[in-house]
Amino acid sequence: MKIALLGYGRMGKSIETIALNRNHSIVLKVSDADSDYNFKDAEVAIDFSIPTVAVYNIKKALDAGVPVISGTTGWLEQYDDVVSYCKEKNGTFLYASNFSLGVNIFFEINKRLSELMSGFSEYKIEMEEIHHTKKLDAPSGTAITLAEEIIKNSTYKNWTLEQPKANEIFIDAKRIEDVPGTHEVTYNSEIDSISIKHTAHSRQGFAMGAVIAAEWIKNKKGVFTMKDVLNIG
Repeated sequence: MKIALLGYGRMGKSIETIALNRNHSIVLKVSDADSDYNFKDAEVAIDFSIPTVAVYNIKKALDAGVPVISGTTGWLEQYDDVVSYCKEKNGTFLYASNFSLGVNIFFEINKRLSELMSGFSEYKIEMEEIHHTKKLDAPSGTAITLAEEIIKNSTYKNWTLEQPKANEIFIDAKRIEDVPGTHEVTYNSEIDSISIKHTAHSRQGFAMGAVIAAEWIKNKKGVFTMKDVLNIG
C-alpha cells in the first residue's frame, strides 16, 4: 500500500517505521508548514498534523479521491463540516481521537461503567489525562471522547478544565515530559471510589492502530471510526 503521511513529527515517523515493516511504502511526507503538495501515487493518507492545518489536509485528500484517516485532535468543532464534505465528494474518511486498540477497548469499558453508574447521583465524576509537553491541545481528544460518552449517560451537561459547576465533569489535564498518554476516570462518593485507567507505554500502539486503520479503509467509501475497524461496540 502506498501511503501519504500528512504531518511528519514523532507520530508520523513512528507510523513510517511500522508501515515499512509491514511492507508498505511512503510516497509523500508533508510537514505542518507545507501546503503545496499532491497525492500522486498515494492510495491512502494518514493525517497526524496539527489542529490549524488538519482540515486543509483532510479536504485536500478528499479532493484527490484519496481515503484519509486522521488522528489529529483540536479541530473537532469542524468535524461535522468535514463529514459533510466527505459525503459530498463520495469520499472516505476515518477520524479517531486515539487509534490504540487498548484505548478503544477502554472507551467501551467507560461507556458500560457510565451506564451502570447513571442511577447513583452520590458519585461525583472527575477525570485526569497526562501527556507529553509537546502536545498542543488540552484536554486530549481521548479525554473529550470519554467525557462525552459519560455525558450521554448521566445528568452532566459539559466538561471543563476549570473549577467545575454541579453539572460539569472536571478534567485535570497535565503536561509532563515524555508521557505518551494516561487517562483515568474516577467516580467518588463519601463511602468509596471507583476508577478505570489506561496507560500507554509508548507511541507504538497509536502508530500500529493508524496503520491497521489505513489497511482496513483502502477501497471503502464512507465515514468510519475505529469501532468499524476493530468490530467492537
